[in-house]
Amino acid sequence: MTRGRLWAVLIVLALVAGAGFHFARSVDGGNTLRPDDIKVVAQGEKIYAKYCASCHGENLKGQPNWRQRGPNGLLPAPPHDASGHTWHHPDELLFKMTKLGPAKLVGDGYLSAMPGYETTLSDAEIIAALSYIKSRWPAEIRSRHDGLNRRYAAENKRNTR
Repeated sequence: MTRGRLWAVLIVLALVAGAGFHFARSVDGGNTLRPDDIKVVAQGEKIYAKYCASCHGENLKGQPNWRQRGPNGLLPAPPHDASGHTWHHPDELLFKMTKLGPAKLVGDGYLSAMPGYETTLSDAEIIAALSYIKSRWPAEIRSRHDGLNRRYAAENKRNTR
């Protein structure tokens, strides 16, 4: 391999590694959701309306009896407002749950009616939809969720040393 080609390969590898680092950093439990970004939230509202509202409700209220499995063995869609448990999970888990779907994420034959959106939505669209959801939470809940993300990021940092 010529010196020029070697440098080209190294530059490409550095760019790929940088992009991977940026992606990992953007969904690593940090405050990746952007509930204060008007453009992202507006995009997320449209995505939510198209892909999420049919189950989780136009007003993020979820389905009735969402904590009890139905006759089909599946849990109904939970609310994404302050009454639900969405805000109890860090950004990284919310992102993965949306991208992969609960069944794939949990594994071991776990059943869920929620599909994964990895072939339907881009990562940016998933973040936009989740940012829209977070934008609807009261300030206290958003603050608690931000704290959860900081604790999750700190714990992951300790565990990767």
